[in-house]
Amino acid sequence: MKIATWNVNGIRARMDQVVSFIAEETPDVLCLQEIKAAPDQLADSLFALSDYVNYWHGAKGGYSGVSLHLRRRAFAEPPAFSHPSFDAETRIVVADAGDTLFASVYVPNGGKDYAAKVAFLGELAAWVGVVSSSGKKLVLCGDLNVAIADIDVHPSQQAKPGQSVIGQRPEERELFARMFAHGMVDVGRKLAPDDARLFSWWPYWRQARERNLGWRIDYVLASRALAEKATACEVKRTFGTSDHAPVVVTFAV
Repeated sequence: MKIATWNVNGIRARMDQVVSFIAEETPDVLCLQEIKAAPDQLADSLFALSDYVNYWHGAKGGYSGVSLHLRRRAFAEPPAFSHPSFDAETRIVVADAGDTLFASVYVPNGGKDYAAKVAFLGELAAWVGVVSSSGKKLVLCGDLNVAIADIDVHPSQQAKPGQSVIGQRPEERELFARMFAHGMVDVGRKLAPDDARLFSWWPYWRQARERNLGWRIDYVLASRALAEKATACEVKRTFGTSDHAPVVVTFAV
């Protein structure tokens, strides 16, 4: 099973890139974030994606938005889509596919409303706990907007002593870590525990992407039983024109 997640930073600006990515990778599950569009604003080629069961969850205001796509051939029954009650800004969509839930998530950046980000992270961690208690497996993918350890930020962009940088603050990391306490595993870090250049987002200045001076804020988290079957995690750093790169994880299931 192949799962891909990508913050496209505006689906209408990257329609062709998404179609090309699907053709190249053929993921069984595709999670997109920051689509910045409502379903009726999408081109037919994107809205259909006939090999997939699709759910586009976005508003017309050009803000936020996520989508979730499950390849028909990979699942015996069509999934049931839903949204947790704390989803107030089209930031999460969930697919129930038998014994497994898949979620595409876009956590607030926090720059304009840090309290809203902290509240969302707390609600997300609590929801993961509920899912874990239910016995369902969970794969949670997306732009979670937190670098969970210093290794996840290039030294040139790490917070200096006494400096408070959103995305690296202790309270954000603590809330993120609650998901690990509920049995979730960071698949990328599990497979590459010492890779200090495993970044997924880069500023648009100073050739940061070309020089790989970035942050790791895009994740595939999986329940422990699934994470044990992960065989590969690749960041497609050279693909696309978003400030984020796609992340592709393969499981031996």
